[in-house]
Amino acid sequence: MDITQLILDDHAEQRRLFSLVEEIGADDVEALEAVWGRLSAFLDAHAEAEEQHFYPELLKLGEGANDAEDGTVQGETEDAIEDHNKLRDAVKAVARHKVGGKAWFKAVGEANVVNSKHMGEEERQGLTDFRLNADLQTRHELGVRFAAFQARHINGVKPVNKDPETYVEKHG
Repeated sequence: MDITQLILDDHAEQRRLFSLVEEIGADDVEALEAVWGRLSAFLDAHAEAEEQHFYPELLKLGEGANDAEDGTVQGETEDAIEDHNKLRDAVKAVARHKVGGKAWFKAVGEANVVNSKHMGEEERQGLTDFRLNADLQTRHELGVRFAAFQARHINGVKPVNKDPETYVEKHG
């Protein structure tokens, strides 16, 4: 088990769930509510699992990879935490609209854009950085904690935005 692979697997599931929402007809409100409910809970639990188990260790072991913000692990982490905040806000925005309406689908699409940009950066930066700098045993141990956290929070977590600079100071 490797935390970087678990995160990549989660990213694939997020992409799949966004695709499902896009393929459900606007008139099938029950299905839209069910799939969006699962996706929004999954996004929140995934972000919190990363913030509790992945990013603190990345700050200790990483060096900054590829196009990391300012070329450092601190910049790469601050950017990721800010992305999580933007995603939490985008997910909250969906709830302000009638399920299945044009505004609702637009808000879901905006959340998808925010999430897709974040996943791409994370895959090029944090995950690459961690694979280069963390040994397999560390990746395994974190993977176990990450998987257990998500299993305990299958219905999601309370979404709470975090100040990126304070986060890095606390965990760095």
